[in-house]
Amino acid sequence: NHILLDIMEKVIKTNGPRDRRWRIEHVQHIRPEDIKRMSRLGILASVQPYHSYDDGCWAHLKLGKERIRWSYPFRTLLNQGVKLICGSDWTVAPLNPFYGIFSAVTRRTRDGRHPYGWIPEEKISLVEAVRGYTVNPAFAEGSEDFKGTLAPGKIADIIVLRQNIFRMPADEIKNNDVIMTIFNGRIVHRQEWT
Repeated sequence: NHILLDIMEKVIKTNGPRDRRWRIEHVQHIRPEDIKRMSRLGILASVQPYHSYDDGCWAHLKLGKERIRWSYPFRTLLNQGVKLICGSDWTVAPLNPFYGIFSAVTRRTRDGRHPYGWIPEEKISLVEAVRGYTVNPAFAEGSEDFKGTLAPGKIADIIVLRQNIFRMPADEIKNNDVIMTIFNGRIVHRQEWT
């Protein structure tokens, strides 16, 4: 992250500001001063929240107590004005975005050692996590005028869930079920439901 920010900052200084929408993939472990620099430069943070579910079990052994504090710093990134672009990193992690949303909101780990969250001060809200999987990626690719939200004139990419994730316990989010998928206004998947 530090090296990439050095390069990006040099390019910006040399060529002037413009709407680049650059992002760094895998903003997992970052120096706190680089979070401020990402914000100042307008660099987007591409994160894979599910990795914290796995890495929270062992990363402290590799990074140590001081550096581990800045692992998956979602709340700090958002508080500093950095947009989070959330993804799965499939095939390395499950493709299902609800696993990532669950991980970002609860910060729990696979080994169960952190029931209140691994580095819990870095939890984000459910609304922020959903934005990280919808609105923000559309912005990152420059398609926010026709994707990322539901509004007249935008393409209708919609999923219908079995349960409302905003009305269920956070630890159940990962078990939700998609019963219908609408892509570009056309139903491409439908499940019978009661």
